[in-house]
Amino acid sequence: MGTTNEFHLTADGLAALKVELAELVGSKRSEIAERLKEAKADGDLSENAMYDAARDEQSFVEGRIAEIEHILKHATVIAHKSKGIVALGSKVHVEIEDGEQHYVIVGSTEANPDEGKISDQSPIGQALIGKKAGEEVTVDVPSGTITYVIRGIE
Repeated sequence: MGTTNEFHLTADGLAALKVELAELVGSKRSEIAERLKEAKADGDLSENAMYDAARDEQSFVEGRIAEIEHILKHATVIAHKSKGIVALGSKVHVEIEDGEQHYVIVGSTEANPDEGKISDQSPIGQALIGKKAGEEVTVDVPSGTITYVIRGIE
Protein backbone atom coordinates (compact mmCIF):
# COMPACT_ATOMS: atom_id res chain seq x y z
CA MET A 1 0.00 0.00 0.00
CA GLY A 2 1.47 3.39 -1.03
CA THR A 3 1.45 6.45 1.14
CA THR A 4 -1.53 8.75 0.95
CA ASN A 5 -0.83 12.21 -0.36
CA GLU A 6 -2.29 14.99 1.70
CA PHE A 7 -3.40 18.09 -0.15
CA HIS A 8 -3.40 21.41 1.70
CA LEU A 9 -6.13 23.75 0.44
CA THR A 10 -7.55 27.06 1.52
CA ALA A 11 -11.32 27.14 2.05
CA ASP A 12 -11.61 29.08 -1.24
CA GLY A 13 -9.47 26.52 -3.05
CA LEU A 14 -11.62 23.67 -1.74
CA ALA A 15 -14.81 25.46 -2.82
CA ALA A 16 -13.37 26.12 -6.31
CA LEU A 17 -12.50 22.43 -6.76
CA LYS A 18 -16.02 21.40 -5.73
CA VAL A 19 -17.51 23.84 -8.27
CA GLU A 20 -15.19 22.53 -11.01
CA LEU A 21 -16.09 18.93 -10.18
CA ALA A 22 -19.82 19.66 -10.28
CA GLU A 23 -19.38 21.38 -13.65
CA LEU A 24 -17.38 18.48 -15.10
CA VAL A 25 -19.69 15.77 -13.79
CA GLY A 26 -22.82 17.71 -14.71
CA SER A 27 -22.76 19.64 -17.94
CA LYS A 28 -19.36 18.68 -19.40
CA ARG A 29 -19.95 14.90 -19.32
CA SER A 30 -23.35 15.18 -20.98
CA GLU A 31 -22.03 17.67 -23.55
CA ILE A 32 -19.26 15.24 -24.58
CA ALA A 33 -21.67 12.29 -24.64
CA GLU A 34 -23.91 14.25 -27.01
CA ARG A 35 -20.96 15.10 -29.27
CA LEU A 36 -19.91 11.43 -29.34
CA LYS A 37 -23.46 10.42 -30.24
CA GLU A 38 -23.53 12.96 -33.11
CA ALA A 39 -20.12 11.83 -34.36
CA LYS A 40 -21.18 8.16 -34.32
CA ALA A 41 -24.24 9.08 -36.37
CA ASP A 42 -21.90 10.44 -39.07
CA GLY A 43 -20.84 6.91 -39.92
CA ASP A 44 -17.26 5.62 -40.32
CA LEU A 45 -15.45 6.22 -37.01
CA SER A 46 -11.97 5.31 -38.30
CA GLU A 47 -11.49 8.68 -40.02
CA ASN A 48 -13.90 10.82 -38.01
CA ALA A 49 -11.98 13.78 -36.55
CA MET A 50 -15.01 14.99 -34.61
CA TYR A 51 -15.29 11.59 -32.90
CA ASP A 52 -11.55 11.49 -32.12
CA ALA A 53 -11.62 15.00 -30.65
CA ALA A 54 -14.64 14.19 -28.49
CA ARG A 55 -12.97 10.96 -27.26
CA ASP A 56 -9.79 12.90 -26.40
CA GLU A 57 -11.78 15.48 -24.48
CA GLN A 58 -13.75 12.74 -22.73
CA SER A 59 -10.49 11.13 -21.64
CA PHE A 60 -9.17 14.47 -20.33
CA VAL A 61 -12.41 15.25 -18.46
CA GLU A 62 -12.60 11.80 -16.86
CA GLY A 63 -8.94 12.12 -15.80
CA ARG A 64 -9.58 15.53 -14.26
CA ILE A 65 -12.68 14.23 -12.45
CA ALA A 66 -10.63 11.38 -10.96
CA GLU A 67 -7.87 13.83 -9.99
CA ILE A 68 -10.27 16.23 -8.26
CA GLU A 69 -12.05 13.39 -6.45
CA HIS A 70 -8.67 12.13 -5.20
CA ILE A 71 -7.65 15.61 -4.03
CA LEU A 72 -10.97 16.16 -2.24
CA LYS A 73 -10.74 12.76 -0.56
CA HIS A 74 -7.29 13.63 0.83
CA ALA A 75 -7.71 17.37 1.34
CA THR A 76 -6.91 19.21 4.54
CA VAL A 77 -8.27 22.71 4.82
CA ILE A 78 -5.63 25.17 5.92
CA ALA A 79 -6.69 26.72 9.20
CA HIS A 80 -4.33 29.67 9.44
CA LYS A 81 -3.96 30.44 13.11
CA SER A 82 -0.42 31.58 13.56
CA LYS A 83 -0.25 35.35 13.68
CA GLY A 84 3.09 36.94 13.12
CA ILE A 85 4.74 33.87 11.59
CA VAL A 86 4.46 32.88 7.92
CA ALA A 87 2.55 29.61 7.56
CA LEU A 88 0.20 27.91 5.11
CA GLY A 89 -2.64 30.31 4.43
CA SER A 90 -0.65 33.43 5.33
CA LYS A 91 -0.85 36.52 3.17
CA VAL A 92 2.69 37.87 3.16
CA HIS A 93 3.66 41.41 2.17
CA VAL A 94 7.27 41.52 1.03
CA GLU A 95 9.52 44.20 -0.32
CA ILE A 96 11.97 43.45 -3.11
CA GLU A 97 14.31 45.68 -5.11
CA ASP A 98 11.67 46.85 -7.56
CA GLY A 99 8.75 47.32 -5.18
CA GLU A 100 6.34 45.40 -3.04
CA GLN A 101 4.71 42.02 -3.64
CA HIS A 102 1.90 40.18 -1.87
CA TYR A 103 1.79 36.40 -1.73
CA VAL A 104 -0.62 33.92 -0.22
CA ILE A 105 1.13 30.72 0.85
CA VAL A 106 -0.99 27.78 -0.35
CA GLY A 107 -0.61 24.05 -0.94
CA SER A 108 0.80 23.01 -4.31
CA THR A 109 -2.65 22.02 -5.61
CA GLU A 110 -3.95 25.59 -5.75
CA ALA A 111 -0.70 27.45 -6.44
CA ASN A 112 -1.10 30.09 -9.14
CA PRO A 113 1.75 32.63 -9.27
CA ASP A 114 -0.25 34.88 -11.63
CA GLU A 115 -2.78 35.33 -8.80
CA GLY A 116 -0.07 35.73 -6.12
CA LYS A 117 -0.72 32.24 -4.74
CA ILE A 118 2.60 30.49 -4.20
CA SER A 119 3.15 26.94 -3.05
CA ASP A 120 4.67 26.16 0.30
CA GLN A 121 6.91 23.79 -1.70
CA SER A 122 8.25 26.49 -4.04
CA PRO A 123 11.66 28.06 -3.31
CA ILE A 124 10.03 31.35 -2.24
CA GLY A 125 7.34 29.59 -0.20
CA GLN A 126 9.90 27.39 1.56
CA ALA A 127 12.08 30.41 2.34
CA LEU A 128 9.17 32.42 3.78
CA ILE A 129 7.59 29.67 5.95
CA GLY A 130 8.36 30.16 9.63
CA LYS A 131 9.70 33.71 9.23
CA LYS A 132 8.47 36.85 11.00
CA ALA A 133 7.81 40.43 9.88
CA GLY A 134 11.04 42.39 9.54
CA GLU A 135 13.13 39.36 8.58
CA GLU A 136 15.09 39.20 5.32
CA VAL A 137 14.94 36.10 3.18
CA THR A 138 17.28 35.39 0.28
CA VAL A 139 16.03 33.05 -2.44
CA ASP A 140 18.09 31.54 -5.26
CA VAL A 141 16.29 31.88 -8.58
CA PRO A 142 17.49 31.02 -12.10
CA SER A 143 18.57 34.63 -12.71
CA GLY A 144 20.53 34.91 -9.43
CA THR A 145 19.28 35.69 -5.94
CA ILE A 146 16.44 37.83 -4.69
CA THR A 147 16.22 39.29 -1.21
CA TYR A 148 12.73 39.64 0.26
CA VAL A 149 12.07 41.76 3.32
CA ILE A 150 8.89 40.67 5.08
CA ARG A 151 6.83 43.81 5.74
CA GLY A 152 3.66 42.21 7.05
CA ILE A 153 1.81 38.95 7.61
CA GLU A 154 -1.96 38.49 7.64
